[in-house]
Amino acid sequence: MKNKVLFIVTIIAVFLLGLLASSIINRKSEAKYQFVPKVDIAENEPRNEVWGENFPLEYQSSLQTLDTTFASYQGGSVMRDVLEEDPRLVILFAGYGFSKDYNQGRGHAYAIEDIHNTLRTGGPEGKGDGPMPATCWTCKSPDVPRLMNEIGIAEFYSGKWADKGAEIVNPIGCADCHDPNSMKLRITRPALVEAFDAMGKDINQATHNEMRSLVCAQCHVEYYFDKKIPGKEGVPYLKFPWKDGFTVEAMENYYDNIEFSDWTHKLSKTPMLKAQHPGYETFVTGVHADRGVSCADCHMPYKSEGGQKFTDHHIRSPLSNTSNACQVCHREESSKLIANVYERQRKATENRLKLEDLLVKSHLEAKKCWDLGATEAQMKPILTDIRHAQWRWDYSAASHGASFHSPVETARVIGSGLVIAQEARVKLARMLATLGHNKPIEMPDVSTKEKAQEFIGLDMEKLHAEKEAFKKNLLPKWLEEAKAREATYDDKKAVSATD
Repeated sequence: MKNKVLFIVTIIAVFLLGLLASSIINRKSEAKYQFVPKVDIAENEPRNEVWGENFPLEYQSSLQTLDTTFASYQGGSVMRDVLEEDPRLVILFAGYGFSKDYNQGRGHAYAIEDIHNTLRTGGPEGKGDGPMPATCWTCKSPDVPRLMNEIGIAEFYSGKWADKGAEIVNPIGCADCHDPNSMKLRITRPALVEAFDAMGKDINQATHNEMRSLVCAQCHVEYYFDKKIPGKEGVPYLKFPWKDGFTVEAMENYYDNIEFSDWTHKLSKTPMLKAQHPGYETFVTGVHADRGVSCADCHMPYKSEGGQKFTDHHIRSPLSNTSNACQVCHREESSKLIANVYERQRKATENRLKLEDLLVKSHLEAKKCWDLGATEAQMKPILTDIRHAQWRWDYSAASHGASFHSPVETARVIGSGLVIAQEARVKLARMLATLGHNKPIEMPDVSTKEKAQEFIGLDMEKLHAEKEAFKKNLLPKWLEEAKAREATYDDKKAVSATD
């Protein structure tokens, strides 16, 4: 009986080992043939679907950035009207495009669609028209490096946003970050290379792990348009203000020294700085960066299908993918990890909103000072404080993930902003008293986005009508022209590695 049982157990074990061996062989075969190229990819190929012929797993995962169902406390992929949620932002951005329209960005797949739709790009009727420069296309598409290579960097930045509309149609994708021959990570936006040069660093010496963050730093950074470059005067040339460092004070000093401002505030007349999205700058001050974690480790973690391990190109919040993004290192339950993140974000938001409230009052009080006859000399130190305080508010707000990436640094920045804003309001109180106004100013009702926009003088009906006319008349022409151009591209699908 014993021998019989032993025989049966042995047969079962051999059978299971055979299944395991078969599975291993199949998975090795899958891995071996996974990346046999089906097409030749041209140096400046902007179409993601062409790259997807050779790299179907990465391409299919990138299409998942079309998903807009995930919402977190401070982000996610759901489009949210930020001005609707917090109408005070209309006052903070009075005179600037963000007072017209400020929606939380969706996934990379929507990069082109969303810039077409935003009121910030206006309703141009043709080339040379509209409020925005061509430089605003820079981070939106792999058509950008293609076009830069065809016409030159400065020429790409030249002119209006509407001038390049028919050229830039493919959303953020493969060619933005990869060399088509080796698939190595590469930098395709010259502003990052030039920023490293300004700091005395050679970006070509970056390690592969550093590149897994630097390809993100091509766009998720603070930047400005420099129109004073010798030989390129008037061209809104894209630059990063990193010459003196990444900190909020270093970039502030850089801007102050060159007397740069993004716009003049419509109410307070302050020469303002608009923080774009300094995600990389805040990330490098945090504990994850200090431990050698890259952006891709959390936002594009590895995953496996069949026998193939690959980088997940469903670029998204780690909180929607904690098992791959977080729990590789952290052994806590997913619910606890998310709760920890939200706790940090709520605490940072609590103080950031206090700073925001001080800034709204400062702009309105400064306007009152001007109305009462204040001089530029009297107002200059006050406006400097407003500029510096709002820069700190925006630095902590516009970088989105700052309160998670670097909660200690974010708290420090907001804290210093609170101090500067309070100093501005003390100076404003004294100035108002000097001008004969010894009581609090009357605050307008800005409880809704619509009321705030009406208060600062925006004709929203006109802006929406212009945008709709653009989408009806000019945008279809762009898309038709782009389709005709891409039809002339070589048909790469005919080239096989076995031919």
